[in-house]
Amino acid sequence: MIHSSAADFAAALGSGSGRLLGLDVGTKTVGLATCDAGWSFATPLEKLKRGKFTADLERLKAIVAKEAIRGLVVGLPLNMDGSDSPRTQSVRAFARNLAPLTLPILLWDERWSTVAVERAMLDQDMSRAQRAEKVDAHAAAHILQGAIDALVNLPH
Repeated sequence: MIHSSAADFAAALGSGSGRLLGLDVGTKTVGLATCDAGWSFATPLEKLKRGKFTADLERLKAIVAKEAIRGLVVGLPLNMDGSDSPRTQSVRAFARNLAPLTLPILLWDERWSTVAVERAMLDQDMSRAQRAEKVDAHAAAHILQGAIDALVNLPH
């Protein structure tokens, strides 16, 4: 089930928390990040090079099993005014295609995530090559961190 609110997503997860997988979906790659079971911090995991969706889904299934993932947080690239764009529609379709994973999915506003991550990398004097290799997974971590911050601040 796909959710657009943190409260609905938390309800779908049920009692407790559990590890989540963050996804920054691009046209050529998908940045991946995980968080601890207590939803304290998000950590970049890897960059998945996109190919045929069935192969990508199999890789995601393996990661979900290995990392004991209970839910997915997918970055949603909204326009600055909050409206959808063709990229937004593409990401929504990608999220719908994740249904075989049978996990709750939260679509999370990712505006500014890549910009924020690139700025932080520039502040760390990372080279262009280093940034290119790491930006997707770090953007996924930034997206996931925003979602888990909202989840832990929900009224109980």
